[in-house]
Amino acid sequence: MITIDMQRMSREEKLKVMHALWEDLARDEDAIESPAWHGDALRETEERVRSGSEKVRDWDEAKAELRRRAG
Repeated sequence: MITIDMQRMSREEKLKVMHALWEDLARDEDAIESPAWHGDALRETEERVRSGSEKVRDWDEAKAELRRRAG
């Protein structure tokens, strides 16, 4: 088992480790079953978009909005 002292890691090092973990998990994505509520949430969102009560946003705009709210 690998242990990491995250307090001593730079932000760049943390992002590299996170990326490596994600790549490893994604390698066998078929082995991970999404919970039923994921499908329900996607269908509900799709219905809100179709009905016009929810709008699709550009990812960069959405990130900027979230950062403004958190700031």
